[in-house]
Amino acid sequence: MNNPLLEDFNIPPFEQLKNEHYLEAIKKLIVVSKEEIDNIVKNSEKPSYSNTIEALEFSGAHLAKVTSIFFNLNSAETNDEIQQIAQEVSPLLSEFGNDITLNESLFLKVKEVYENEFENLQGEQKRLLEKHYKSFTRNGALLSDAKKENLREIDKQLSQKSLQFGQNILADTNAFEMLLTNEEDLKGLPEGAIEAAKQLAESKGKNGWLITLDYPSYIPFMQYAANRNLRKKLSIAFGKKGFQNNKNNNEQLIKDIVKLRYDRANLLGYRNHAHFTLEERMAKNADTVTSFLNDLLEKAAPYAKKEFTELEDFAKELDQIDRLEKWDGAYYSEKLKQKLYSFDDEVLKPYFQLEKVLQGAFDVANKLFNLNFTENKAVEKYHDEVTVYDVTDNDGNYVSLFYTDFFPREGKRAGAWMTSYKSQQIKAGVNERPQVSIVCNFTKPTATKPSLLTFNEVTTLFHEFGHALHGMLANTTYPSLSGTSVYWDFVELPSQIMENWCYEEEALELFAKHYKTNENLPIEYVEKIKAAATFQAGMATLRQVSFGLLDMAWHADEPNQQVSVKDFEKKAFGNTQLYPEVAENCMSTSFAHIFQGGYSSGYYSYKWAEVLDADAFSYFKAQGIFNKEVAQNFKENILSQGGTKDPMKLYVSFRGATPTNDALLERSGLK
Repeated sequence: MNNPLLEDFNIPPFEQLKNEHYLEAIKKLIVVSKEEIDNIVKNSEKPSYSNTIEALEFSGAHLAKVTSIFFNLNSAETNDEIQQIAQEVSPLLSEFGNDITLNESLFLKVKEVYENEFENLQGEQKRLLEKHYKSFTRNGALLSDAKKENLREIDKQLSQKSLQFGQNILADTNAFEMLLTNEEDLKGLPEGAIEAAKQLAESKGKNGWLITLDYPSYIPFMQYAANRNLRKKLSIAFGKKGFQNNKNNNEQLIKDIVKLRYDRANLLGYRNHAHFTLEERMAKNADTVTSFLNDLLEKAAPYAKKEFTELEDFAKELDQIDRLEKWDGAYYSEKLKQKLYSFDDEVLKPYFQLEKVLQGAFDVANKLFNLNFTENKAVEKYHDEVTVYDVTDNDGNYVSLFYTDFFPREGKRAGAWMTSYKSQQIKAGVNERPQVSIVCNFTKPTATKPSLLTFNEVTTLFHEFGHALHGMLANTTYPSLSGTSVYWDFVELPSQIMENWCYEEEALELFAKHYKTNENLPIEYVEKIKAAATFQAGMATLRQVSFGLLDMAWHADEPNQQVSVKDFEKKAFGNTQLYPEVAENCMSTSFAHIFQGGYSSGYYSYKWAEVLDADAFSYFKAQGIFNKEVAQNFKENILSQGGTKDPMKLYVSFRGATPTNDALLERSGLK
């Protein structure tokens, strides 16, 4: 069988791929990659930066390309067979990773280079050597043989259990459908949401209106549906993903993952998983994170409680609601926002056609960074809904390949993310440009309307596009230091700063145009967007802080295997809880960021990076939001540098000073 993944390809050959290609290719390329490592170890020359560190950095490149394709598809276009293959290849890849970091002969060569050449190196070379040396010492190179075997087993189990966690969430998401056949049950829903629900039902051969747990279906229903009982049904279904008495239950998996992470950290000489993780973050330790979150909690809590009381009073006055429940929050918040600001997402949506918003992001990138985006119809795609663009600069130089994938599907996990198929690098004197992708879950076009975004979806698109710019504009030598390969509490700066342009009239003029008339978003709506930006900011901050505290609770202490996941969560949420507890629900069992993704001991990063982005954007505001000099400064000192320097040094190079909380508190109305 001819396997395109084993060919020497540059761009992923999506349309030639079959499921049976993946396992064969990964197994064979692990063997090839091991041979590359063996060549480094067997080299009889004195270990040097060139023959050891650079050779190690560029080894396994073909395997990395194939695994990036496979795991990206496992998130965006999966099926039962791909999920089964993922369960099979994950431990193989984990074992291969251990084969490198636990290879004593290889480590001794790296150690020799570190001890003899470190002080003589500069810049990126010094950073890379330190990164590789730490990757060995932090991942078991100094352990005894018996402990190395223990580490291998832990890593194997972690890779499988994290995968299973995500698969269970997707299975519960896909299993729930709420079919409505009484038109009265649609009361309050916007026309577009009703049409989308009808279209979804028809696509599945059903009569009526189908509501699911996918965000474009779930959120409008929770925000607008007048039927409180149906909101409750949907809310409880959403909140019990991974927390039901079925084969998708994630409670034991959470306990297993947390215990394995703790044991792994102990084995490596760290007090707990948080201490291990945060050693390589801007925050440095768990105490700093906890203090940071508690400081935000202290500042936000009075505002949040006041906002919640206002919402309770409003719901009681409007509908005689005696006790505000979680399934009431979005509904009455939307109505209160309309009352206070005459601000309605549904009135705004006609001005936010997906294609125009995307073009707006492109235009902002052009004004700031001289980038141009041209659709490339020749490149192979993994789904018809994917669009591919060539990115060039104003001088015609090739910058990047860029994939977009915007709509929910059964095989796509929830949420939005940026990923890459190839990192930028300079190899053999050639600057190899990156291949970047953003994946979202926005409302699909209907028979009568294009895809129209809520304002929250507009900021989501700009957020992921900011991550993409970080990948596209990378200009480093080594792939492991390129683009978004930075500390997790720094990686959100480029994404979160891009959201700021969505609130600026000068930027909105580029893309906020009515899908029928092409008229600009009226100035009074722009003012309302700005005015409503701080609406319930205290509650929003409290929510994010609660997730960060829950993450730290799971990872900064010795795990108690006897405690129930639900009880543990209730205790962690204690000081941040506003709504009454819902017995059927548990947030941890679908907290994919920390149990499937890379945010364990790192969820605080979103708020941490908000401090950076608010401070950084205040600089743009002072100089002009499209000021070329400031944009070039941001590009040169932040976006192009990747992980080549300490992130605070990069930030100070851009800003001229360390950040303060002032800009964030002022922007949020919490000062």
